[in-house]
Amino acid sequence: MLKKRLSKWIPTPGRLRQHRSLRIFGSWTEETRLWHLSRHGAAKAFAIGLYCAMLPIPGQMFIAVAMAIIFTANLPLSFALIFVTNPLTMPAIFYGAYKLGAWLIGTQPIEVKFEASWTWFTQSLDEIWVPLVIGSQVLGVICAVLGYLLVDTLWREAIRRQWRARQRRRHQ
Repeated sequence: MLKKRLSKWIPTPGRLRQHRSLRIFGSWTEETRLWHLSRHGAAKAFAIGLYCAMLPIPGQMFIAVAMAIIFTANLPLSFALIFVTNPLTMPAIFYGAYKLGAWLIGTQPIEVKFEASWTWFTQSLDEIWVPLVIGSQVLGVICAVLGYLLVDTLWREAIRRQWRARQRRRHQ
């Protein structure tokens, strides 16, 4: 059941191959294990995708695809999960990561008056980058571990339920 739900949600190999920017990985993305949806591959993909989604840098998709190839995780799921951070969620996630980083290193967070402009970003980055990077890394690791454990647990439980249902049908 979980496998069917995930299969509907993740991009197809054809859709991912259409991304010109992913062509740099060449034939590495053709590995069949990267496209197979299994418990281990999906759990690793959740860890990779959620970790990369928390990175406050451009190019999250390259990192997610490279890590999926290295760790033989489900490639389309790793790729899709980076979009947890999107224009709607990014300000809240990165502000939370900044506050977490400031708390971890023991500094007082500056009062951020957000302005959607390149000038604001370049001027503010000097003051906020260290807490932002530290907070994002910690948040990424936490999300990766929780994502891995959640998917692995849900997948195991779904298999147990299917097995019990099969046993009940046999004994009727």
